[in-house]
Amino acid sequence: MKIYDTYLFDADGTLFDTIDLICTCFQYVAGKYAGKVLVREKIIKGIGLPLHDQLAFHLGDSLDHSMILDDYRDFQMAILGTTTVTLFPHVIETLQALKTAGKKLAVVTSRKRPSLDLILEATDTAQYFDALVTPEDTGKHKPHAEPVLKAMVMLGAEKTQTVFAGDALYDICSGAHAGIDTIFVTWSHSPLTSLPTAPTWTIDSMRELTGI
Repeated sequence: MKIYDTYLFDADGTLFDTIDLICTCFQYVAGKYAGKVLVREKIIKGIGLPLHDQLAFHLGDSLDHSMILDDYRDFQMAILGTTTVTLFPHVIETLQALKTAGKKLAVVTSRKRPSLDLILEATDTAQYFDALVTPEDTGKHKPHAEPVLKAMVMLGAEKTQTVFAGDALYDICSGAHAGIDTIFVTWSHSPLTSLPTAPTWTIDSMRELTGI
């Protein structure tokens, strides 16, 4: 695999295993506002989109998504301390190795900044990132190129020396639309066949980023 100067990472499903947390929150709002029981498989299909779009996907267009979104976020913040969010294997050692090698690192995510900050603190990973790009920072969101381009501006990164790693089509398309290389990680919920755009690389372990 090519060695880059700048590494951008999606958060949920790439660095952090938050499937249980996300499913619990969607099941909560689906039951409360739509009287629906959402199965995990359907929830997982929407992960990676902005929350407003996920709510429309799961609950339909007729509900007050802004109110539901506020409740979803409040509920998630309330249970973050009691719901385990874990790192996928080899995340810490890989981030440490990349930082030691002088690489610039950023998180580019559809997760709002307050909950991202809590997860970074809980997993002791905030120290590794030079920039964080969340939905509050851009007018358009993944799969649009804007979040990736925003991170590159913040880091002073060059396209030919930047790669974006993610677990969903939203990440791979966002990177491709920005004109940079992409890495699809296989340890989350999306199969490679779900991608409309082929990634530059596919990896089965974070260790592959450092050649270990």
